[in-house]
Amino acid sequence: MQNIPLTVYLRIAALSMAALSLVYVANNFLIFWWGWPGLNVLFADLEWFWLEPLRQPLKGNLPLLGWLQVLFYFGTIAAIAVFVWRSQERTLVQDSKILDALVGYIIRSAFWAVLLIGVVDMAISFLRVEGLLVQVVGTDFAKDLGRSVYRGANIHYPLIAIGFVIGYFTRTLGFIWLALLIVIAELLIVVTRFIFSYEQAFMGDLVRFWYAALFLFASAYTLVEEGHVRVDILYTGFSERGKAWSNVIGSLLLGLPLCWIILTRGLWGKSNLINAPLLTYEVTQSGYGLYVKYIMAGFLLIYGVSMLIQFTSYFLSNAAILIHERGAHTHKEHPGSV
Repeated sequence: MQNIPLTVYLRIAALSMAALSLVYVANNFLIFWWGWPGLNVLFADLEWFWLEPLRQPLKGNLPLLGWLQVLFYFGTIAAIAVFVWRSQERTLVQDSKILDALVGYIIRSAFWAVLLIGVVDMAISFLRVEGLLVQVVGTDFAKDLGRSVYRGANIHYPLIAIGFVIGYFTRTLGFIWLALLIVIAELLIVVTRFIFSYEQAFMGDLVRFWYAALFLFASAYTLVEEGHVRVDILYTGFSERGKAWSNVIGSLLLGLPLCWIILTRGLWGKSNLINAPLLTYEVTQSGYGLYVKYIMAGFLLIYGVSMLIQFTSYFLSNAAILIHERGAHTHKEHPGSV
């Protein structure tokens, strides 16, 4: 019997972990936005796994849709297994770089989306608070823009789509530019408040919106660049293999479970932390602020997915060091180490 290389098992496990996070998010959308049953409801309908039976059994095409969702999970794992088996010449480092590129695309797109949404929503809020919106867009459209559901579906989501298109064609992440915009926005608040005695709710909302994006989106990028501050005084004294073992164990026992906790706790039900604001287009109590509070809940989704994929990449790159794979790089010291 042919001996299966260890890298095959590692690649299947790691790539499946990253892919299943995306499948989980996609299934969450199908359940709460399109009305698909989901695995829990399907298994409860079948009275499997000791789940409490449904009060009313699934009807129509709902059982079929539920089985399709099951197929999404198992089909994804099967497809990855076939891909890995047919590409055994690929290394862990190569797969790690692919995951790095995927995270980079997600983060770039998210940054462009929050930039566009922040600027456009600020302009709308400014025109509303100054009573100019009706003159610019007309009475009916102005009323529609005052409803969070309309503004989200017709303004924010198209801008998010544009952000993902721009993210595909750009290669820079834009952390520095977003940080600069936050400083400029904060400076404008100071100048307008203390010189012109002018301040509106949307100005503070914009700073919080961009700052939350900067903090949460940059975490995955900072991880791959080893820029996070370490509080482990033992790590710097480890050998290269010791550091690799530390990073592999930390990714498996701490990083990946934390990301799955964020995703499951935020997306498990309709009233959970991430789903509830997104489903209701939740906004702040200030009617003339930015209508972006629900999007900030989505930041946690981007954070959880990007960090999970990046921890998977981190696991692969450090596992490559442990098995002495060609192309595996050594760890570099950085100012963030303690």
